[in-house]
Amino acid sequence: MNNGKMLVLNDLNVWYTPGKPVLEKLSMELGTNEVIGLIGLNGAGKTTFIKTLSGLLNTFHVKAAWWQGKPLLFRDREFKKERYVVFAEDHSFQFFTFREYASYVAASYGRKLSDIDELIYGFHFEEYTDVLLKELSTGNLKKAYLITAFALKPILLILDEPVNGLDFQSTEYLYQQISSYRQYGTILFSSHILESICLTSDRVAVLEQGQIKRSFDGQEIKAEKIREVLSE
Repeated sequence: MNNGKMLVLNDLNVWYTPGKPVLEKLSMELGTNEVIGLIGLNGAGKTTFIKTLSGLLNTFHVKAAWWQGKPLLFRDREFKKERYVVFAEDHSFQFFTFREYASYVAASYGRKLSDIDELIYGFHFEEYTDVLLKELSTGNLKKAYLITAFALKPILLILDEPVNGLDFQSTEYLYQQISSYRQYGTILFSSHILESICLTSDRVAVLEQGQIKRSFDGQEIKAEKIREVLSE
């Protein structure tokens, strides 16, 4: 079962406290070579969803999960090697410099990071490549993980609030990278910023109270329409 989809989730339920679901009966399909924006107000469950996909949570139940036509376990080694996640906040590997971290990721995934110098320049990160991650500002730390992500080019790239902390120029460059990523794979990214969603996405899913309330495709993706759904 895949119906031509890269990832299929059917009735995903996630909770931290039994009886109080954060995500409830959430279903989603990701196609190949597309950009899917996930938008919702704070507390809608965006980060919880991404943490679940990343294998960081074990308090969940899913009726069916498929990856490239095969049953999916979020912690499966093969799935992990085909996706990379940039979290809204990440304080791991703090005693690595950026270049040490990037080398570690390349070795872990068994591949060479391409276009990394171009990405460093595009994100205006030249002065920070040999600085410990723990000494970087919030914005520069986000850049370190984004550069690594786009240089790695996984089949599935997951970004949680990628715009947060970025300066204007880096935000514009990020939009360019997201929009051009279809040649390498699929991006799923969450945001509460309508601009980032509308400028880059092929599809937009509105998450509210743990469920996909509505989806928009192609020409339907307009700020005013999405804003109406969020305010209902």
